[in-house]
Amino acid sequence: MKGLLIRIGAFVSSAALLVGISSMNTACWFLLHQPKVPAGMEKFKKA
Repeated sequence: MKGLLIRIGAFVSSAALLVGISSMNTACWFLLHQPKVPAGMEKFKKA
């Protein structure tokens, strides 16, 4: 059971990183709302 939870946790964390990277260069669809970007995500931003 513990091994399954570790595998699920690894999958969720890698999926969250991929979503964060893909959303770095997109703007928010809602008017006047652009959430703050964590400092660690700046290195994934395309120039």
